[in-house]
Amino acid sequence: MAQRTVLFVLFDAVQSLDVTGPLEVFMGAEQHAPGTYRIRTASLDGAPVRTSSGLTLVPDRALDDPLDAHTLVVPGGQGTRSPDPALVGWLREHGPRAERLVSVCTGAILLAAAGLLDGRRATTHWAYCDKLARDHPDVEVDPDPIYVRDGHVATSAGVTSGIDLALALVEEDLGREVALGIARHLVVFLRRPGNQAQFSAQLAAQTARREPLRDVQRWITEHPDADLTVESLATRASLSPRHFARAFQTETGMTPGRYVDRVRLEHARRLLEDTSDGIEEISRASGYGTPEAMRRAFVKALGAAPAEYRRRFRPAPAR
Repeated sequence: MAQRTVLFVLFDAVQSLDVTGPLEVFMGAEQHAPGTYRIRTASLDGAPVRTSSGLTLVPDRALDDPLDAHTLVVPGGQGTRSPDPALVGWLREHGPRAERLVSVCTGAILLAAAGLLDGRRATTHWAYCDKLARDHPDVEVDPDPIYVRDGHVATSAGVTSGIDLALALVEEDLGREVALGIARHLVVFLRRPGNQAQFSAQLAAQTARREPLRDVQRWITEHPDADLTVESLATRASLSPRHFARAFQTETGMTPGRYVDRVRLEHARRLLEDTSDGIEEISRASGYGTPEAMRRAFVKALGAAPAEYRRRFRPAPAR
């Protein structure tokens, strides 16, 4: 495979993790398979930039040099709030030349300002999806996934989702074993697929203040196939069912039943994506009991039956 140049665009008030997270993935791939990637960073004039967290990044080159990048990565950060017209102009001119165009977090705002997302489906950090949709009506903004692929353009959600997207790109380029080795080294999941919602049940719900309720939240996550009725969970928390249900919703912002539904759905999705277990086995392991009960939950929440979900989102075998 020919060596691919991955160019990271730097600018003042960039989010440092938007740069370093994906960069570490591509650099890890180069270390696992030497000669596959050449990593470069560049700012408009080649001068150092100060990130939003105060770190100083020294680029390899200036953006006015000829573009030779296979993959152009545009990170986000506070510097995208009022985009530099010169940077937007550079992206408008040079972005279409990249074989693969990638944004991390609010880097999608820069791509949209340059007209590179017009007519495409895209995502960004959940807090800025409304702004992206409002300011750029020609962009189909999807606020749910952690990343979106539309042709040669890939956009990702908030901060760490750039790592997920970079791992997916490396897996596409070099195969699952290389991507898995990088994920293990970084101590992250190999695959949080792009269709996974930005908010998991644990993120969507607040963490309860009281320890018994926090213990119940952990128990639900670790035992989706257990008896998770309100009565059973209330007993675990040493509360009456009525008191437990009221306290759980007050402290987490979600009813116990809704929380259980989300945890079971996420568990089943991960098994469908990452294992070859049968539908019946997965339905039992996820607490649904029967394939039909799991099918109804999937159709209601995702608009697709489990088998169809697996066909669409299970990773392709490594080449």
